[in-house]
Amino acid sequence: MPYVNIKVTKEGGPEGTGPSSEQKAELIKGVTELLEKVLHKNPATTFVVIDEVALDDWGIGGLSVPEFRKLKL
Repeated sequence: MPYVNIKVTKEGGPEGTGPSSEQKAELIKGVTELLEKVLHKNPATTFVVIDEVALDDWGIGGLSVPEFRKLKL
């Protein structure tokens, strides 16, 4: 019974709010198909969860994403 958790930042998509419903559906379908193909997992018992995280709540190198991006590394 696979459980896949996809975390993305809330950007892009309509009005910069994150992935669209269509994009999320495509991710769920694609991940499920990949697990079936590679690991022979039953799609009926495969769980895919998408969490959207605000940019201020995602950190890299001790900085929030907006602050990290200002560095233009």
